[in-house]
Formats: sequence, C-alpha cells, structure tokens
Amino acid sequence: MKKILAFAGSNSSRSINALLVSSVVENIHEHEVRQISLTNYTLPMFDVDIERESGYPDSLRELHTMIRSADGLIISVNEHNGGVSAFFKNVMDWLSRLDRDFLEGKRVLLLSASPGRRGALSALEYTRSVLPRFGATIIESIAFPLFRENFSLEKGKIIDPGLQEQFSKGLDKFLTTG
Repeated sequence: MKKILAFAGSNSSRSINALLVSSVVENIHEHEVRQISLTNYTLPMFDVDIERESGYPDSLRELHTMIRSADGLIISVNEHNGGVSAFFKNVMDWLSRLDRDFLEGKRVLLLSASPGRRGALSALEYTRSVLPRFGATIIESIAFPLFRENFSLEKGKIIDPGLQEQFSKGLDKFLTTG
C-alpha cells in the first residue's frame, strides 16, 4: 500500500478516536500517510432539497478526491447512544450521494474507541456492515474499550499490552494485505 488517508468520525475537538488514529499512524513507516480532520470539510445536514438546489459543496468534492486518491483508509468511529455519530453519518451520506461507489477498491482498517467497556462496538459493527456497500474492503476492525485506562494521553500511545498487540497485528494485516 502506498497512500493512506486516516481520520476519526468524530467532530469533537477532544476526540479520543482522533487520538487513537494518531497513535496508529505514528506506527506506520514506508507508506505515505495523511491524517485529516473531517471537521475541516464543512457540510450541511444532508437534505435532498439542498442537494437538488445547491448541488455538492466544494468541501465534499475535496474530501472525495482525497479518498479516491488513497489506496487505503484508517477510520476510527465514535458512538452516540449505540450508533455512529450524526456527524459521521452525515459525511457518509453526502459522499455516497456524490459517488455511490466512493470507497471502491479501498482497503480499510476500521477502529472504534470509547471510555466504556464495549469500545463503541455498536458503531463499529454498523460501520463495518455499511462501508462495503460503497465498495470498501474491511481488512480488520478493532474496538478499543476503556480508553482512558488503556491509553496514555501523555505518551500518546496504547499502554495495555494485549490491546497494543491486537492493534499491531491489525495494522500489519492492513498494511500487507492486497
């Protein structure tokens, strides 16, 4: 894999999913990696009337171009009330309207993190089932539970040995598959 695009599905300025993505990205060598914040791509709440009257925002086209030019994606999703955040769902809705197959040929390392014991597992499972509809191949999906207990904010890395091993194996599989 040559070009990797990485981002969190959260719009929080204190996103633990963005911290997780940063930690994973720091362990990638010999590949071109670009980490972005989806909040830099402003999109209104999806509405077919807005789509029909105004078309597609330039920020959507820019994000779409970056995704299409990447060989693989690292995405970490957050969870709100047992589902993906409305923010992330909105981004996916816009992208899929612009190009139904916007993830065609993309290999994905899918992550999720939460302060709870399930590690945003419901959001992870939902996203794992939806992204292939848009052409993605999910190489690995990993939930990160009890974030504040298993991640050092000071060091910016995973401190639980079992989780670190799981993430290392998942990342290696992502980087070497295909």
